Amino acid sequence: MENEAAKNASKHDAGKHEAGKHDAGQKPERHQRQTKVGFVTSAKMQKTIVVKVTRTVQHNLYKRTMRITKKFYAHDENGEARTGDKVRIVETRPLSKLKRWRLAEIVARSARA
Repeated sequence: MENEAAKNASKHDAGKHEAGKHDAGQKPERHQRQTKVGFVTSAKMQKTIVVKVTRTVQHNLYKRTMRITKKFYAHDENGEARTGDKVRIVETRPLSKLKRWRLAEIVARSARA
């Protein structure tokens, strides 16, 4: 009886300690970063752009397709994006109070320049 209790306790402890462990030379795997495509609505700040992302969602009750628009502040290191450009932004670490995205690429330039 004592042996069974000792076996159960050792199995329980062994599983608990190995769960949080990884190999010494390897870093834990990162998740895939979110990307969004939208249009630049403002490029007046230094190294910051405002991107308007529109997505379509079906209403739960009425089943009507709705357009939901959201505004994202994104980091533009070189200041290359202009108002009206179609851009791709990528999720990143918090850069300021509102900025959690950075400019990945300019998909299409605006006709207005």
